[in-house]
Amino acid sequence: MLRNHTKVAWRNLLNNKTFSLLNIAGLSTGLAVALLIGLWIYDEVTFNKHHANYDRIVAVMQHQTFNGDVGTQTANPYLLGEEIRNKYGSDFKHVIMTSWPDKHILAQGNHAVSKTGNFFEPDFPEMITLRMLSGTRGGLKDPSSVMLSASTARAMFGDTDPVGQIVKMDGRLDVKVSGVYEDLPHNSSFGDLEFIAPWELYLISQPWIKEMENPWRSNFTQTYAQLADNADLEKVSAKIKDVKLHKVRAEDAAFKPEVFLFPMSKWHLYSEWKDGINTGGRIQFVWLFGGTGLFVLLLACINFMNLSTARSEKRAREVGIRKAVGSVRSQLISQFLSESVMLACVGFVLALLLVYISLPFFNSLADKRVSIPVRQPLFWLIAFGVTFFTGIIAGSYPAFYLSSFEPIKVLKGTFRAGRYAAVPRKAMVVLQFTVSVILITGTAVVFKQIQYARNRPTAYNREGLITIPIATPKLYDNFEFIRQELTGSGAAQAASVTSAPTTRLSQINNGYTWKNMQPGTQGNFGVLNVSHDFGQTIKWQIIAGRDFSRNFTTDSNAIILNETAVKFMGLKNPVGEIVKKDNQPLTVIGVVKDMVMESPYQPVFRTIFELDSKNVNFINIRLNPAKPVTAALAQAEGIFRKYDPGVPFTYTFADDDYAIKFDTEQRIGKLSSFFSVLAIFISCLGLFGMASFMAEQRTKEIGVRKVLGASIFNLWRLMTKDFALLILIALSIAVPVACYCMNRWLQHYDYRTDISWWILASICGGALGIALLTVSYQSIKAAMMNPVEALKSE
Repeated sequence: MLRNHTKVAWRNLLNNKTFSLLNIAGLSTGLAVALLIGLWIYDEVTFNKHHANYDRIVAVMQHQTFNGDVGTQTANPYLLGEEIRNKYGSDFKHVIMTSWPDKHILAQGNHAVSKTGNFFEPDFPEMITLRMLSGTRGGLKDPSSVMLSASTARAMFGDTDPVGQIVKMDGRLDVKVSGVYEDLPHNSSFGDLEFIAPWELYLISQPWIKEMENPWRSNFTQTYAQLADNADLEKVSAKIKDVKLHKVRAEDAAFKPEVFLFPMSKWHLYSEWKDGINTGGRIQFVWLFGGTGLFVLLLACINFMNLSTARSEKRAREVGIRKAVGSVRSQLISQFLSESVMLACVGFVLALLLVYISLPFFNSLADKRVSIPVRQPLFWLIAFGVTFFTGIIAGSYPAFYLSSFEPIKVLKGTFRAGRYAAVPRKAMVVLQFTVSVILITGTAVVFKQIQYARNRPTAYNREGLITIPIATPKLYDNFEFIRQELTGSGAAQAASVTSAPTTRLSQINNGYTWKNMQPGTQGNFGVLNVSHDFGQTIKWQIIAGRDFSRNFTTDSNAIILNETAVKFMGLKNPVGEIVKKDNQPLTVIGVVKDMVMESPYQPVFRTIFELDSKNVNFINIRLNPAKPVTAALAQAEGIFRKYDPGVPFTYTFADDDYAIKFDTEQRIGKLSSFFSVLAIFISCLGLFGMASFMAEQRTKEIGVRKVLGASIFNLWRLMTKDFALLILIALSIAVPVACYCMNRWLQHYDYRTDISWWILASICGGALGIALLTVSYQSIKAAMMNPVEALKSE
């Protein structure tokens, strides 16, 4: 029976090439989209799972209350890890303190590279189960050691084993390579670590840490831990809740620090917090794309149903003869289902080819490194299961519909599909375009939101502004000479040093007080340490008072506020006011327009700019616009190499740093547009097939109408009006649904766009136009046919 079904199905496939090609194209596209989305989702949900201790690793985080708002952060005091070990050691296998990942210069002889690395306590390699290629996981126990990733080791030493070799870090620290580990996967929270160094080395290189007057106030490190085998996460989290509160001073207790454990399983997908409550994160995109994949696959199934039922009258005689010779309905159903499963299998093979070809483009678009897991039996089991299920779903309605025909009526020639037979097909066309328009509208709103945030005034000039990390003491010690040569040579207009780039506010300090400060107000502000020429370098906009100046020696105790800080303090005439920082008086000399330094989607944070050229980490340069950028950079590189020849000249443009803030939304928008185009393509395939069958069924009617004087335009209008009505119905459903969904999505952003009427009008007009173009080819072809050919059988 199966052999017979397969033979008949293959014969029907070959005898109806147009029908088969349309169905295969639709199913293969739908399955390809489902495969790509499935690979993307698998990469997301398996984030960090390659770590053997995945289920027991946690991040130690804290909630703090600032002026009634609960903020959640991963940053902690550097003493927190030791305190947890001492008091709750039995609940943990490992407690690890670490700095933040950053670029560092690693040099071996005259060869230097800039690599991203971090400083960890010795148990870190064991906790995340590093796979060692050379050396052991205990390499960090030596405070003057470093462990390199395989790619970093190759970049520095080629094929030579680097273990035991001496490397100079940041031009001032000699460290010995104690091990080489396999590069961590891209879908790991530690995937960007190109080297790791001991925590003790970080403390030695940063003496200010142990000299802090109030170490429990400053949050500048991260803490990770591995729970003991018998420890319960919720119970341990509740146990350590007040570990910081018991250590802070009375004035800092008002922030109500509450420490808690956050499991590794949630780091990637549930990273967003609001008022101390986890509000999700990338998990919303997993659900979004999962739903998109199902809908696109559903569109392909709807195509199959529509095209199969549209051919019902052609296959009615076949059904009648089969029933007349003894076939029961169950046999006919299995026959039609066999055909749909065979088409789905052919579509799956083509889908695999499409996925293989598109993976490089897809990985670039999604910032992934996924591949088809051809060696995993589970992949093939799931893939064939989805294909079989798709074939059954796609063929279910046609199978039950076609097998219900009465053989007597069919063979007597009195069978007609009926006036309501086309209703299900029309409903499915409406569903197809409804889903497609919703996807397109969502994509358009995402890009409009990105553009809206991009166009937000930043209150400083990013054009020609570059940032260079101060990687070695030589750059710091010689900055003033470098600045003078840069401006004197004409390579730059201005240069300055800061504690962070203009696109990042990395320091939040509290302890500020001012005149008429309201009771209960907590003086926490973003702080940026700057040198004298910072304002000239970034071209900020002063709206009151003046900029820092070398002509005023008193500016060493002066500050500049942004607008939000002035409003928060309630200062009517801020210039000249005294603000105290831990009882040290600072004079406000100016107010600048709010600069967008953090998320362009959020309100600007209250910020204080302090004149401090000692605690700085970056050099900012305003390139000379009168010179070509390449020439100015080459000149600047020569000046930097003069003072620090062993260090690579690494820089980033402020425009590029700012663009990274849109990275997630941009990728989601591009992926959505990619899937939306495919959804429209599948929908149009269905319309094209239905239009071709409609034209074929109405050939004689068209011939009669032409003989009676109907014009081509009249015939085109006759054949397209039904489809136009279906698309209009789809638009009337899709627009309200899309507006509702996207309005909810926009609520995630404080600084957000609206859904403009012209966007909706453009999408509706485009969808209607694409649909009519798809239908028009067959309509005009039928209308231009010679009526003699259509009527000659009469």
